[in-house]
Amino acid sequence: MKVAKDAFIKEVTFRICSSLDINESLRSAFQYLREHVPLDVLSLLIIDQRLGAIRRVGLALEEGNIPPNEILPLPQGLQEKIAARDFSAPLIIDAEHDAIFRALAPVMSFEGRSDLLVPLRLNGELLGGLAFRAGGEGRYTDKQAELLGNIAKPFAIALANALAHEEVLRYQAVLLDDKRFLNRELHKGGAAEEIIGANTGLRNVMEMVRQVAPLNNTLLILGETGTGKEMIANSIHFYSPRSNGPFIKVNCGALPENLIDSELFGHERGAFTGAVAESRGRFERADGGTIFLDEVGELPPSAQVRLLRVLQNHEVERVGGKRMIPVNIRVIAATHRNLQSMVAEGTFREDLWYRLSGFPLMVPPVRQRKEDVPALARHFLAVKSVELGIPSPPSIAPGVLLRLMDYDWPGNVRELENLVERELILRPRGPLTFDSILSTSAQSEPPQRCAPAGVERAGYPYNLDEAMALHLREVLRVTNGKIHGPGGAAELLGIKATTLRWRLDKLGIGYRKREITAKGR
Repeated sequence: MKVAKDAFIKEVTFRICSSLDINESLRSAFQYLREHVPLDVLSLLIIDQRLGAIRRVGLALEEGNIPPNEILPLPQGLQEKIAARDFSAPLIIDAEHDAIFRALAPVMSFEGRSDLLVPLRLNGELLGGLAFRAGGEGRYTDKQAELLGNIAKPFAIALANALAHEEVLRYQAVLLDDKRFLNRELHKGGAAEEIIGANTGLRNVMEMVRQVAPLNNTLLILGETGTGKEMIANSIHFYSPRSNGPFIKVNCGALPENLIDSELFGHERGAFTGAVAESRGRFERADGGTIFLDEVGELPPSAQVRLLRVLQNHEVERVGGKRMIPVNIRVIAATHRNLQSMVAEGTFREDLWYRLSGFPLMVPPVRQRKEDVPALARHFLAVKSVELGIPSPPSIAPGVLLRLMDYDWPGNVRELENLVERELILRPRGPLTFDSILSTSAQSEPPQRCAPAGVERAGYPYNLDEAMALHLREVLRVTNGKIHGPGGAAELLGIKATTLRWRLDKLGIGYRKREITAKGR
């Protein structure tokens, strides 16, 4: 069908500018264009430098046709060749004689079809292209190519507007995503006063927290499951200059292995099936603040490599990305596992271990700070009463707190919290007797050495030397006999190595160097 050029340009311009939705306006233009040129599929394409691929921005097609892939990865070096070539006039694609399109043939399937490309330029810059496709070979002519060259400008403007609109929507989505994420993840409070035992059983730990919090170094918090490592990490963030920034918590053991890289480091659009939009990972979300990696020992090898790169270079690379993204974060890791043993077994990277363990912070288990048990029990009693809708916290039966201190708490603080909740459910009006756990502990415990007459034994040595020896043996067990240096027993205890050796000798406690010397004689 013959048409006047001016009328053709005017009608196409009207249709392509008829809607902010590029697909809707493209469908309108498609209906008109196919009356004048062979056309089964009309695609609006750009070269996405972040993906290193050709990305489809808009699509209109005849019903029954198979749509082209949304993401077409570019072979190595082809992006540079496209940038160097002067694409200005419309061209009928001849994959057999054109090196660029011959390289694209495996992903664009030119065989048995006719393709025509109208380059879209704005202010001299190549934005993308308008791709025409029709079934059968030799369907396009030079006259048709010349006619379609007249609509390059309105399509270029429409493409620029569509990309700008897409960017606005992307930033809007990012802001909404941030709001939802931070409302869920940003930890409120966290002052030292909220940590039960900050001035008693955790006094030494909190002193170390205050010393290290103002710095920017990586920290490793060690301790058994349920000891409150997350609360310590939150206190470090609270006392740090980053306290106004986000505090992002990640349980590395709870993330599926096939998604952990994407969750931590983010992914680009089209990086894998289902990646319909780019996504920022937890490290990017923590920019300007602190990220807490709980159970860091559960990270798979691939994530360990990426984490090491973050610690070394302060940059992340998204899955499917080709550029490094700088991040300003502080990393606090925690684990209940023996990472040194994992290094020896080959399940944890040695270089990552050295990066994380520059300043280890040991959180003692409840059995080593039993003086905190009464305060912890009262705290959980008040909190759980509110959660369960009990108007007034019930009383605790006389003598029960002393008996609770006599228990070893293998589940630590978490076990105590769950026990208080269970007891409140069973006896909401009180008094709370904790019979279930106390009767069990009484049956399982070995006979205790008799205390002096009239004195009720509280489950820990009254003799100061016995208590000190018990504590020192536990610290040496944690450090595998290491006395001095980073992560050594002297550092954890906050005393000089010479002072520690003198105490060990006085109490008759063997340690690694003494034992090695004895074996060599």
